[in-house]
Amino acid sequence: MNLLKYEKTYWNKGVKLVAGIDEAGRGPLAGPVVAASVIINDKFDLTDINDSKKLSPKKREKLYHKIIQNAVD
Repeated sequence: MNLLKYEKTYWNKGVKLVAGIDEAGRGPLAGPVVAASVIINDKFDLTDINDSKKLSPKKREKLYHKIIQNAVD
């Protein structure tokens, strides 16, 4: 699966800032939902970034710091 399919479409059209979004929670009918977005540039190394629920807490923490340090916004 190409996780950057949509981002690459816009980067190839010259769009510089593309935000990726994600949510966590069960939905408004079943409980609270938290949503977030981050803007990365097209050079950002996304190796190991995947579904956070499938990552160990240690790996998730490491990737969190990598994203925070390198995010455009």
